[in-house]
Amino acid sequence: MLNQEEYSEHLYTEDEILLNVKQAILESGMPPVSVTPGYGRLLTMLVRLSRSSRILEIGALGGYSGICLCRGLASGGKLTSLELKADYAALAQRHLEIAGYGDAVEYRVGPAMESLGNLAAEGQKFDFFFIDADKENYPNYLEYAIQLARPGAIIAGDNIFLRGRTLNTDRNGPAIQAMRHFNEMMARDERLTSTLLPAYDGLALAIVN
Repeated sequence: MLNQEEYSEHLYTEDEILLNVKQAILESGMPPVSVTPGYGRLLTMLVRLSRSSRILEIGALGGYSGICLCRGLASGGKLTSLELKADYAALAQRHLEIAGYGDAVEYRVGPAMESLGNLAAEGQKFDFFFIDADKENYPNYLEYAIQLARPGAIIAGDNIFLRGRTLNTDRNGPAIQAMRHFNEMMARDERLTSTLLPAYDGLALAIVN
């Protein structure tokens, strides 16, 4: 019997462009940890519904989520993507170009915390944030997202359950503790209106008040 996620995915025709991205990620030896197809579609919908024109992505990997985000962008919109590794950013850039969004994306390579500090110093502001990078910095990324947000901006954070480790009280490694703190911030910070989606590996969503 299919589970809920499998049933959902069976209703959709697999996206050839995104399938090619996933295959290239595998062939490049990169970890196969792109956002799930269901949440990829949700990102496109949320960007379009919010009419976002400036998006900040923390963690590019091979460009899967970047394509999903750009598919919802308002005309003339821009995606700024932060990626630690230059080879990952180069692969993502190539995939965004193939998908027709090469002119809409800017990659900043290096530690995300440094890039975020630079964006803040530049006075940059964004309508939408997607956090999908090193888990130990999720609380720090959230603080920066709130700082860089225009009023009403949307923040999305992926993998909030860490394949069940977040829920296991016997597991207390640094990444797990950071993710629990991130989830608590999303749920309780008065600057945010939020919810946690339990499908796949979990997605946290918030609107900046």
